[in-house]
Amino acid sequence: MTTAPAPLPSPKPLAAASAAFVVLVILVSAYLLGQAPGTGGRQSFALLAGAAFGIALQRGRFCFLCNLRDLTREGDPRGALAILVALGFGAIGYAAVFGAWLPNPFGGRLPPTAHIGPVGPALAVAAFVFGVGMAISGSCLSAHLYRLGEGSPTSPFALVGALGGFALGFSTWNAIYVAAIAEAPAVWLPASLGYPGALLLTLAALLALAVLALRLGRAIPSEPATPLTAKGLAAAVFNKRWPFLPAGLAVGAIATLYYLRVAPLGVTAELGSLARTAAASAGALPTTLHGLDGLRGCATAVKETLLSDNGLFVVGLVAASFSAALVSGRFRPALPTSGQAARGLIGGVLMGWGAMTGLGCTVGVLLSGVHAGALSGWIFLVACVAGALTADRVTALLAAAGRPRAV
Repeated sequence: MTTAPAPLPSPKPLAAASAAFVVLVILVSAYLLGQAPGTGGRQSFALLAGAAFGIALQRGRFCFLCNLRDLTREGDPRGALAILVALGFGAIGYAAVFGAWLPNPFGGRLPPTAHIGPVGPALAVAAFVFGVGMAISGSCLSAHLYRLGEGSPTSPFALVGALGGFALGFSTWNAIYVAAIAEAPAVWLPASLGYPGALLLTLAALLALAVLALRLGRAIPSEPATPLTAKGLAAAVFNKRWPFLPAGLAVGAIATLYYLRVAPLGVTAELGSLARTAAASAGALPTTLHGLDGLRGCATAVKETLLSDNGLFVVGLVAASFSAALVSGRFRPALPTSGQAARGLIGGVLMGWGAMTGLGCTVGVLLSGVHAGALSGWIFLVACVAGALTADRVTALLAAAGRPRAV
């Protein structure tokens, strides 16, 4: 005899009302931004897209590190499959946009603003360090942003550490640029294979990774069927973790629409700009950052406005993830321990340095890069995973060495 699964608790009235108020503030703010002449429409879209992205991340538990650990530690492939779906669907969307904007990929031009970064040892090292940082802090930067909305005690320290890491990255940039980036090629796969060839290669590689994830993991955990009622559908959307397919499709669709309307998806440009502006004000910034502003990636210019498009995107992400966490019961603020603060700061510094040197993070380089058919996205993926797994392995070995042995 089987028993029915326990129903998910409904959100408390205060939490539901607070979440509705946050959503209302986002919508009103987007409307007011849209009334401004010039860039108002773009900024309105950036805020709304950030809100949609924050909801997709929070409800889908879309965290690169967490999903990697779910696969390697728990044998759960769902998160990894969500990432692969997002990469594949976004690649299809980008190919459609590129075909309209740049019909001939063989002409020596790159598509406008796409994150097609230089490929070389500097990128691999930056991605590896980023992976180590996210393993130490417990999340990638995009996940720290949505977990900020969940009340994570570690995320504020990770984001502060990332600002310091960006400042450190600016101080080391010139030497690294001259030694390893200035002559590095920006490899765009459609320029050699055409749009169909590059897309087929991308989808084949993602399919191979999906098969690998399924082989490494156990069977996808079965969940009770959602009753086709208003209450059941509401619980599936607002309370339960989204399945990997809709979560991945949502991220891929948002990434494509954001590129079409604003710019390639990224979450570190505002952090980098804040760090660059603060360092410049303190006189700690090199007089010239060689070649930085001419490279493709998450821009880190000195701030000239209160909030850039990327800043509004991040504000929408955090606010909407807070709203989604309230409704789903995932808003669980806690006072940080000294260990959480230390791990957040150290991991954040490493991620900030890696994101600055690599011109983006798991969203700006990996996600948007793979979508664009950039080899840099794949290099970041491999090196970042290697860094995270290496850090996890070293941590496990140190923990084992510290345990008393049985006599």
